[in-house]
Amino acid sequence: MAVSGMKILISDSLSKQGVEALEKAGFTVVVKSKMPKDELFKEIKDADGLIVRSGTKVTEELLAAAEKLKVVGRAGSGLDNVDTPAATRRGIVVMNTPGGNTVTTAEHTMSMICAMSRRIPQATASVKSGKWEKDKFMGVELYNKVLGIVGAGQIGSHLSKMAQGIGMSVVAFDPYLAPERAERMGITMLELDEVLRRADVISVHTPLTPETRGIINAQAIAKMKPGVLIVNCARGGIINEQDLCDALKTKRVAAAAFDVFEEEPVKPEHPLLALDNFICTPHIGAQTTEAQENVAIGIAEQVVDYFTKGVAKGAVNIPSIAPELLPRLQPFLTLAEKLGALQTQLVHGGIERVTVEYSGEVAALSVASLTIAVLKGLLNPIMEHPVNYVNAPIVAKERGIEVKEIKSTDAGDFTSLIRVRVDAGKATHQVAGTLYHKKEARITEIDQFKVEVVPEGHMLLIHNVDRPGVIGMVGKVLGDRAINILRMQCALEKRGGDALLIIGSDTEFPAAALDEIRASSNIRSVKVANLS
Repeated sequence: MAVSGMKILISDSLSKQGVEALEKAGFTVVVKSKMPKDELFKEIKDADGLIVRSGTKVTEELLAAAEKLKVVGRAGSGLDNVDTPAATRRGIVVMNTPGGNTVTTAEHTMSMICAMSRRIPQATASVKSGKWEKDKFMGVELYNKVLGIVGAGQIGSHLSKMAQGIGMSVVAFDPYLAPERAERMGITMLELDEVLRRADVISVHTPLTPETRGIINAQAIAKMKPGVLIVNCARGGIINEQDLCDALKTKRVAAAAFDVFEEEPVKPEHPLLALDNFICTPHIGAQTTEAQENVAIGIAEQVVDYFTKGVAKGAVNIPSIAPELLPRLQPFLTLAEKLGALQTQLVHGGIERVTVEYSGEVAALSVASLTIAVLKGLLNPIMEHPVNYVNAPIVAKERGIEVKEIKSTDAGDFTSLIRVRVDAGKATHQVAGTLYHKKEARITEIDQFKVEVVPEGHMLLIHNVDRPGVIGMVGKVLGDRAINILRMQCALEKRGGDALLIIGSDTEFPAAALDEIRASSNIRSVKVANLS
């Protein structure tokens, strides 16, 4: 896709390397950070892409003002400031760069743990004030202590390596981490309550969700060792700030360190800031030159790939296809969408269920994107607003359509086969297709008929009784109206039974011609489909 004239709006500060990568690709790049609301809404109106960090709030209201927006890129991992469901409903891709600041954030967390355990900020302030209070700043060793990690993803996993490097043992709670991987990393996986009981230092590394909000609260603190250290360099709100404040005052929690707060910037009168055993930084976990360059270049390259190659790397609301797999998958995506588009022009009544069966070699591929392609082809012709790879599953769910996937190694006479079955209006229709020479789409089944159809252009599908003269009659009707027939195929159920006559043309079929064909006594039904 040519990107000349496309506008990318960057509404938060971004490393110049990212801006340069976008400009080099041919985009018109507008960089404006900390804009007033009215200016932001004005700039977003004609933007094709939006890149943000944590400052810009990408709300449903902002997305509604974006008339051309196709992608939102977050330079970093957190998406708390992006209304992803609203973007999905509007067919806007949301992508982030979760690995770009992994090392930097883990290092900051480790630094906070060390500073907290040895009271380095407090000792520094004391010396700078002219004091020499050597006996006041008694610390604790981290060697042989237990680090408890809540959320052992990329950052938590890297933190565990550093902690083990200074002689700590690591326990963790993460329901999504495979036991084999945890074992390879030397992490002991436990239930959350057991992690809280055993850990001398607790660090949280989960996203902020309804399930994780306030996961460290008064009840959780009551299960911890007296004198535990707590650090949060993940997301504000994971730790209940008032409950922690109360525990710090009683020394139930010996010390705590925050890089993030529930409300930012934190207010000067926040009760935690008055405590001597609490240290903090202003959300700088990812603030290193290396990390900022990594996420800026990363998100810029992802946006370029999306617009030029159709590859949504790092997307959180559609399946991501690796660039090396796209050439193999692309012909199947085209086939799947064509099958869905044909189905929507065959069925009558409300669609209740869509079953997509993958047989043969295609079943070994990542089929999630193929199923979405089927839904896109099926729903786009019948919806008022465009349906694309982002919002197709949401549209199907909102319409109460059940979607099923079936995989099979047996594709019969074909190397690969995709079959789409749709239940609608108390009837079931099915179509199937394959690839010739691994790239040319062909329809091989339409209901009970075996066919070989090129899925393109205007198609006339005539269900008729197998009688002499039907083909001649249809040819004359179309010829009288100067309709050019590009392809014609007749599929038999059995001799003397029902037949399916399929005609392809590069022009639309006139309604008068269709009515004349329907009037014949040997015609059961006449349908048209446009697969342009």
